[in-house]
Amino acid sequence: MSDIKLSRRRFFEKIAAQGTGVRIETVAPLPAEDLFKTGDQSYFDRQFTLQGGLDPYQGPWTQDKAAHLLRRTTFGLKYAQVQQLLALGSAENAVNFILDVPTTPPAPPINDYNNTNAVPPYADPNVPSGQTWINAPFDVEAEGFRIESWRGWWLNRMIVGEANIQEKMTLFWHNHFATQTDAVFRGKAAYDHNQMLRRNALGNFRTFVKEVTKDPLMLIFLNGFLNNLIAPDENYARELQELFTVGKDAPQTYSEDDVVAAARVLTGWTLDQNGNTIFVPQLHDQGFKVFSSFYGNTIIQGSSNGEAELDALINMILQKEEVSLFICRKLYRFFVYYNIDQDVEANVIVPMAQIFRDNNYEIKPVVKALLQSEHFFDAVNKGCMIKNPLELLVGLLRNYNLTLPAPTLFDNYSIRLGINYFCGALQMIPGSPPNVAGWSAYRQTPTFYRNWISADTIRNRNIITDVMSFVGTDVGPQKLIINHIAFAAQFPDPGDPNALIEDTLAVLYPMPISALKKFYLKSILLSGQLSDHYWTDAWNAYVNNPTDPMAVQTVWFRLATMHKYIMNLAEYQLI
Repeated sequence: MSDIKLSRRRFFEKIAAQGTGVRIETVAPLPAEDLFKTGDQSYFDRQFTLQGGLDPYQGPWTQDKAAHLLRRTTFGLKYAQVQQLLALGSAENAVNFILDVPTTPPAPPINDYNNTNAVPPYADPNVPSGQTWINAPFDVEAEGFRIESWRGWWLNRMIVGEANIQEKMTLFWHNHFATQTDAVFRGKAAYDHNQMLRRNALGNFRTFVKEVTKDPLMLIFLNGFLNNLIAPDENYARELQELFTVGKDAPQTYSEDDVVAAARVLTGWTLDQNGNTIFVPQLHDQGFKVFSSFYGNTIIQGSSNGEAELDALINMILQKEEVSLFICRKLYRFFVYYNIDQDVEANVIVPMAQIFRDNNYEIKPVVKALLQSEHFFDAVNKGCMIKNPLELLVGLLRNYNLTLPAPTLFDNYSIRLGINYFCGALQMIPGSPPNVAGWSAYRQTPTFYRNWISADTIRNRNIITDVMSFVGTDVGPQKLIINHIAFAAQFPDPGDPNALIEDTLAVLYPMPISALKKFYLKSILLSGQLSDHYWTDAWNAYVNNPTDPMAVQTVWFRLATMHKYIMNLAEYQLI
């Protein structure tokens, strides 16, 4: 990829065009509205009697349970990580392991965008190649590159992540406290905001809300930096209550007067010339702020102390039970399922909210209770969610144990940029949700996750899995492509076609499939023959002589064809 414009604008066309030299038997995708239907029963319109509530799961700790936990808490399971969790012996141990996230901040993004081969060439005048740019002075020509460098850095953290929930929780809060990176054309603001989300992801929600309120990216995105005594701006005060804490669905809720009063509390928070948050007392409304009966007619006494008034506002809001219920419903829809009926509300959401309040709004105990619950591991909650674009693209790389080749720093930048461009084609670019309410798949009733699927996006999903199965995409002198043989070789008995199919499906699918589909998969491995030895002999020929091109090609082509078929079926779109 010779220049940045080619990488961003033509990545989709490039990978599609690369397939022209290879004959691929394409499984035609179903129409979007029929994609997840089997017979006359839709995966997403079924009515279930759910078993189990928030009590801890005490049943057998099996591979499918470990895989389910990883699918929901990371961006795609790896077979080795499934075995890692399985060895822990119980759901409780596995959930504790998943929640044990690093406390040391990750190494920051670096200048990987200098490119002497571009026309014209580009080099950041303030940051040498390989050095971090996060503390570099603002440079209007560099900031676009730095933002994409940060976006690629976060993408790579999702790809190479260990078996823990850190990056998935960071995405959850990015969707909840939604901002758009382009609102502030500065890489440092995007990076600092993302780090703030990661730092608080399993921490205290009270502290989190305060940090979000003062975050430079949020202050600009929702006009908080313009909110002052002379010209009050109600934008953030409204979203703080409607989208971030109380919600708007409760029978009794805040009033317009509460929005006005909250905006007055928040006056005076702005930014200095370096983009850092400051409080200016002269811009702050120091009068008394009176709230409605919803908040118990609370009065926040005016002062020149912005910190004290902000604390009082957050404490007042968090006294409302609606806050804990609202946040727990969002956690449930992100990690379990979108439909919250009366049973789920009573047996899962309400107890979760009680845990949240009893623990002074600590997030980790609530997430732990949900993830180790009987309800979470109920069979009906497996394979009931459509993968978001990151789970599809990053999950493909993680399922097949792929990392991004990076012969040079700029190759590293370009391939990450290309994948993020494809995320855009699937309607989810990390760092750029469509609006302050986040992605519609997590909030828009009644379709929810089905918003990820359309005639365009399912076609694009199939293109990327087809290309990655047979063609791959060039990264400098290297190629990013599925290593089908290495994937099969990780299993205990890859020479047995029956065992290989079961092990493959356990990684790639969240639920069992029909005997007929398994028979077809086996026919691919057997090249249409009937005896298992047609695959066993081919595999053994490769193992005994792994440098023989014919032996390699025979095994590789059968595996690639089987994997392509698996990824073209509807079940691959589910987690």
